Amino acid sequence: MDYFLTGGTGFIGRFLIDKLLKRGGTVHVLVRKESVEKLNVLRERWGDNESRVKAVVGDLTQPNLGIDSAVLGSLKGKVDHFFHLAAVYDMGADEASQIATNIDGTQQALNAAEAMSAGCFHHVSSIAAAGMFKGTFREDMFEEAEKLNHPYLRTKHDSEKLVRDACKIPFRIYRPGMVIGHSKTGEMDKVDGPYYFFKMIQKIRGALPQWMPTIGIEGGRLNIVPVDFVVNALDHIAHVEGEDGNCFHLVDSDPYKVGEILNIFSEAGHAPRMAMRIDNRMFGFIPPFIRQSLKNLPPVKRLTSAVLDDMGIPPSVMSFINYPTRFDARETERVLQGTGIEVPRLPDYSPVIWDYWERHLDPDLFKDRTLRGTVEGRVCVVTGATSGIGLATAQKLADAGAILVIGARKPERLHEVAAELESRGASVHPYQCDFSDMEECDRFVHTVLDNHGHVDVLVNNAGRSIRRSLDLAFDRFHDFERTMQLNYFGSVRLIMGFAPAMLERRRGHVVNISSIGVLTNAPRFSAYVASKSALDAFSRCAAAEWSDRNVTFTTINMPLVKTPMIAPTKIYDSVPTLTPEEAADMVAEAIIYRPKRIATRLGTFAQVLHAIAPKLGEIVMNSGYRMFPDTAAASGSKSGEKPKVSSEQVAFAAIMRGIYW
Repeated sequence: MDYFLTGGTGFIGRFLIDKLLKRGGTVHVLVRKESVEKLNVLRERWGDNESRVKAVVGDLTQPNLGIDSAVLGSLKGKVDHFFHLAAVYDMGADEASQIATNIDGTQQALNAAEAMSAGCFHHVSSIAAAGMFKGTFREDMFEEAEKLNHPYLRTKHDSEKLVRDACKIPFRIYRPGMVIGHSKTGEMDKVDGPYYFFKMIQKIRGALPQWMPTIGIEGGRLNIVPVDFVVNALDHIAHVEGEDGNCFHLVDSDPYKVGEILNIFSEAGHAPRMAMRIDNRMFGFIPPFIRQSLKNLPPVKRLTSAVLDDMGIPPSVMSFINYPTRFDARETERVLQGTGIEVPRLPDYSPVIWDYWERHLDPDLFKDRTLRGTVEGRVCVVTGATSGIGLATAQKLADAGAILVIGARKPERLHEVAAELESRGASVHPYQCDFSDMEECDRFVHTVLDNHGHVDVLVNNAGRSIRRSLDLAFDRFHDFERTMQLNYFGSVRLIMGFAPAMLERRRGHVVNISSIGVLTNAPRFSAYVASKSALDAFSRCAAAEWSDRNVTFTTINMPLVKTPMIAPTKIYDSVPTLTPEEAADMVAEAIIYRPKRIATRLGTFAQVLHAIAPKLGEIVMNSGYRMFPDTAAASGSKSGEKPKVSSEQVAFAAIMRGIYW
């Protein structure tokens, strides 16, 4: 028995060919010239050496599928079953490509099948041919289809109509549901259907513990079937005598609602389940035109678009959340009765579906999440780059292939660092600048832009810290002025200088080295924390203005790091601190992933504590303030003795790891 397939190298096709070969037949597969090698790779999967799987070079959109007339003539009268599987199944595809493939391609397949005098034309349609029919759609229904507004729905309907109206040889029509991976292996070739929501589930899992209940949606019923059921049913029905002219729904007769599906895959992915699911009918009292008006408000549309884009969900998919159609499959069930071919229950095979997606299809697997992949060949500016966090960050960027611009106050040390970085093979450009001087900041910006044209990443690291109790600072207002001048005004001056080019290119990222003290309200650091808080606030406002122009900000609430800046406070020699290299890893994370904020869990906890129980947070910080004294320099003492550290101080600092005292 001979078979001819369009779409034989596609997802359903490769499984179907495996079944057909087991029947002992010869399979002719339509392939484009450039896809012949793909068929050769699949032959290894089927254990074939070209003796039974034969390539027929052609093109779906060309007359008679673009098959050479001699080849077409050699197939005449030999093809018992012609399977037309080739189609666009991507709901995000443009209308023109869907018309060319789904409609024009079906017409050419019909012409070729008739030219071959094929025994039966098997058209693999889709439940999409029913449109958005409200109610139960039977296998003998077709013209009753409703709301075929979407190109995918309309082209699937129209291609099936071609078969019904124009096919001159016996035909059978199959309407599979949403086809997902194999129920035994999870194998799938692309992200589609329910897979679009897997990234959302994964992100929720990363943000919340599995035991935490969440709120979600109920939605309509989505008809999901695994590919092995579809292929087994298709193979069996195609070979049953007396079924020509019939249509078969290859569907789940008891489908799940959207909310149930999300919970099933949340459990498979070890993510929190939706304890409460909101049904759209709850809002039925709101007139439709008001609901539509709200959806069309520019802020709502932008917010929706941003969320969907972040989750990788095409906007068109959302129109199917409240899918209204149920599918009757009594003809399919009749033909399959006694064969053991049936749809497995989704909870039974969802773990292998999830596992395969996470191992093979997760879009993040194909993104270069290395620092080199992010910054190689790009202009990265690091201020305060000659020591501490700045130096460690510059070293990482240099090793990652960035075009590195470093700025610092002391020219001798600046050129020493530049020479060391260049010895590592880096492209380094040192520019001397006192970032507390606004005129020097402007000169630095102009020089960098003149020499490099733009900046891709700006790391605002240069800063100063003052550890002194307010009781000792009543006559030292200049401490607040000079801290603000460098930590806030210097950073803002650079941002405002580099931003126009970033905005013009619609590309740029600013990393601000802030402090855990902003989250904990650290005593003795009022000048330092105030300056960093001001920069945080400025960056949040700027991010809100430039969110749609791809200029982004990350604030790093850095815990205590062992750098020259904290060296005068000798008590820090005895408490836990990060190394500059560990701090630079946080900067690298900010550059790669561009989160809004990076903070330690303790810092985040302190922020929450101050928000919900501010007096309690104040008492904790005051206890630390009383436990740790001012330095000799801050209190005006000339004693050079290293302060003694008690076991209580060490224990307290260990519990409050990284917090400034």
